[in-house]
Amino acid sequence: MITWKNLNELASFEKVKECEKVCLKEVMAGESGAERVRKYCVPMAEGLAYNYAAKAVDDKIIDALTELAEEAQLGAKYEALYNGEVINTGEKRLVLHQLTRGQLGNAVVADGVDKRAFYVEQQEKIAAFAEKVHSGEIANEKGEKFTQAVQIGIGGSDLGPRAMYIALENWAKVTGHFKMEAKFISNVDPDDAAGVLNGVDAAHAVFILVSKSGTTLETLTNESFVKDALTKAGLDPSKHMIAVTSETSPLAKSADYLAAFFMDDYIGGRYSSTSAVGGAVLSLAFGPDVFAQFLEGAAAADATAKEPDVRKNPSMLDALIGVYERNVLGYPSTAVLPYSQALARFPAHLQQLDMESNGKSVNRFGEPVDYATGPVIFGEPGTNGQHSFYQLLHQGTNIVPLQFVGFKKSQLGTDVVIQGSTSQQKLGANVAAQIVAFACGKDDEDRNKYFDGGRPSSIIIGDQLTPKTLGALLAHFENKVMFQGFVWNVNSFDQEGVQLGKVLAKRVLAHETDGALAVYSELLGI
Repeated sequence: MITWKNLNELASFEKVKECEKVCLKEVMAGESGAERVRKYCVPMAEGLAYNYAAKAVDDKIIDALTELAEEAQLGAKYEALYNGEVINTGEKRLVLHQLTRGQLGNAVVADGVDKRAFYVEQQEKIAAFAEKVHSGEIANEKGEKFTQAVQIGIGGSDLGPRAMYIALENWAKVTGHFKMEAKFISNVDPDDAAGVLNGVDAAHAVFILVSKSGTTLETLTNESFVKDALTKAGLDPSKHMIAVTSETSPLAKSADYLAAFFMDDYIGGRYSSTSAVGGAVLSLAFGPDVFAQFLEGAAAADATAKEPDVRKNPSMLDALIGVYERNVLGYPSTAVLPYSQALARFPAHLQQLDMESNGKSVNRFGEPVDYATGPVIFGEPGTNGQHSFYQLLHQGTNIVPLQFVGFKKSQLGTDVVIQGSTSQQKLGANVAAQIVAFACGKDDEDRNKYFDGGRPSSIIIGDQLTPKTLGALLAHFENKVMFQGFVWNVNSFDQEGVQLGKVLAKRVLAHETDGALAVYSELLGI
């Protein structure tokens, strides 16, 4: 039987806190450091590997964290989730994003529908639509092919799909999978929509409106912006727009769209990249086969998350080490640092995934917790980040745990030898150097040049960034966030924190304001 307890109610957490702290600077020095790097490495799905040698943990701490995982019933709770139990207690909903990429357990029936079959049906509908667009069977009013796709959405309807598109765009171009350019409109700031439309050939563009409820204010505002631009260009908006929404939304059966593809309330926006939300734009941009490979990689990572041995379960291990850093070592933030330009927007997606999921101060029953939960997440690709905020990471007063991602090969295969090494080798040399520099530091009599060291990091290493490895990487972090939410006993699948501002914004627009809200409205010219 599953029980839901707060972290500080678990006896094993006291054992974790009692573990002797690891001096990272010492254990990462010399040959002992080399042995750690070889030892503390866990295979992941699709040839990736999670290396945590530069984390301030040892076997005793991992043993204690394993006891914590067992007492917190992490494996059983994951099983309950993928078998269709109500895990989203805030909204009394199932949590089914894993079902979009595979069947992990029992058949899940909700609202009288086999949900795996439903998600596959939507993927097949999207694939058929995309293939007709690519062939020209579905075309504009003049019978000309669509050459661009523009996604209109915000939050999870934008960040994940945008990050995945950017990650695969150049790969698709060099491998012959590139079908259409995709662009994204998200911010209600009119300069966003106007700027994107200025770079779009509207007559040959298909617009993807993404709103589960069909009522998202920012998205509907941008839809109106786009429709107005199409109409002014002499184009019929209904011949250029598709919808990704729920079957019960006002968009579902509207004549304003060429087609509608469905999602449901069991998939949160930040978990929706493998649903129709990501499927439509990625299938149009790269073809259904590439999207299928992406799903395959995610499914493989989901399967590894079922592994009962913590040391063989990379997402659970990553999650538990993060809990140790947050709740024992007291570190309030984590930096995500991909050494791959293709992952330029991946940290922004993980920022929403993590902070919207576990940024909670009450448990899943609405009771306040008196321990830290989700960390602040930020990041940029290396080596750019090295020349901006790494100063604080190396010598600042706060220790920030680091999550590196790196690949042995460049994504595009184009490189050049300069001063005896290729650009990819220089990239790899930089990330290797950073890991050791953060861990070991540097002694110097000049305190301005002294580095404390003891700054923990882990790295996920792969051969090359492809659709499968991207899917595995995405699912790894989704599952890490899920496991941490289970440990902290919070509901990682609702987001009430985004609602209050929306309510007050509607009051401002209706001119139903008083006090400070009224004055700020006046200052902003509303």
